[in-house]
Amino acid sequence: MKKHVKVYLDYFGYDTTDFIPCELCGQKAVDINHIFARGMGGSKSKDVIENLVACCRKCHIEKGDKKQFRQEWIDKHNEKMNLQ
Repeated sequence: MKKHVKVYLDYFGYDTTDFIPCELCGQKAVDINHIFARGMGGSKSKDVIENLVACCRKCHIEKGDKKQFRQEWIDKHNEKMNLQ
């Protein structure tokens, strides 16, 4: 399991068999994505919960790693973090 996935699962208390909702649309998440992507100037030090979001394939393709949607990811993730 990749480090960033473990960080996310541990923080929210999820198991790999749990239903994890996409933080944007609520569908089943299949990826744990970096808000500030490692491949776009981020670094491995960005494997912190504040930089990690669960997302479905559709949202990941349409909105992941795109600067114009970054604030939407941040706002939705902050909402989820505040509910914890």
